[in-house]
Amino acid sequence: MTKNYSRTKLACYLGFVTQAICANFAPLLYLTFYRTYGISLSDLALISTVFFLTQLIVDFICGKFVDRIGYRVCIILAEVLSGAGLAMLSFVPDLFPRPFIGILLCTVTYAIGSGLIEVLCSPIIEACPFKDKAKMMSFLHSFYCWGSVGVILGSTLFFAVFGIERWRILACLWALIPLYDVYNFITCPIEPIVAEGESMTMGELLRTKIFWLFIVLMVCAGASELSMAQWASAFAESALHVSKSVGDLAGPCGFAILMGLSRLWYGKYGEKMDLTIFMIGSGILCLCSYLLAGLAQQPLLGLLGCIMCGFSVGIMWPGSISISSSRLPKGGTALFALLALAGDLGGSIGPSIVGNISQAAGENIKAGILSGLIFPVVLVISVISLRRINSAERG
Repeated sequence: MTKNYSRTKLACYLGFVTQAICANFAPLLYLTFYRTYGISLSDLALISTVFFLTQLIVDFICGKFVDRIGYRVCIILAEVLSGAGLAMLSFVPDLFPRPFIGILLCTVTYAIGSGLIEVLCSPIIEACPFKDKAKMMSFLHSFYCWGSVGVILGSTLFFAVFGIERWRILACLWALIPLYDVYNFITCPIEPIVAEGESMTMGELLRTKIFWLFIVLMVCAGASELSMAQWASAFAESALHVSKSVGDLAGPCGFAILMGLSRLWYGKYGEKMDLTIFMIGSGILCLCSYLLAGLAQQPLLGLLGCIMCGFSVGIMWPGSISISSSRLPKGGTALFALLALAGDLGGSIGPSIVGNISQAAGENIKAGILSGLIFPVVLVISVISLRRINSAERG
């Protein structure tokens, strides 16, 4: 019988939507947690730190254990944990004398699920017999963007209609998406990324010189994207002097829409162009975006640079994965896990550098944004180096 890989695509697409919900829903409630539970702003900042730290740990562990347990079991577990963690937000914090502990427990639960999704969905799609893997990878990662836009707009609309005091109901509603996706992953075909016994180990990857170039690519991709994305709301608020809700829609939402459109566009027309050339062009556009956001005297031009950056970084993460997996076809789960680890590491380092530079410059976010331009510069240099290596090997 012919296998229906369209269900596999749907399952992975919803997996990335789930990851976007896990990453973006709780931050929308920070002020609500502050008012409802009396949690300090410094404690609230730890929620995102715990989320990304948990994902980093999961990225590292996945490379060692997923192949033993099996992809299907692990991805189903990922969706269950994501749904459970989101639903738990509606009642678990109220069970603790210190609600902050309950929130952290929920965060760790859905972060484990999100981390597993990040590592597993890309190789699941890569293993399917699709004609153009780079196109499919770009399409797949665009759903993280649409999920981010959906959770921001959907939550904003829900709060406007029903009131933010009913946020617990919304947490349960968002949890339905990963719980529904459990059925998709139970019934869809999943192929092995590498034949049994042929996959490279972590040790073998770490001893492969070109692998470290791919790690640099992923670190820069994650840092280029999240250095702007994490500060987009604050940048919009400070530059345009608008409320947080308007800042969220103008900054992170505009950024995510342009990033999704970039991935969607490459997913449709990508077979007509060289991925490395497109990556270099994207890196140069990203550099220009950072310069415009950091140097523009007109607030609207600065916001344009911020939003334009979303389009420029769209291909960086999925493109780096596609380049790496095609160059190391036997990298297996360990390759995808370490690439995710590197991307998350860049996503942690980049925003931290922007924040620290902004603070050192007298809370000048523009100065912090300018410091982020180092990442697209290094990414472009790395892709050019990779092209030279490929040319030398062919010639």
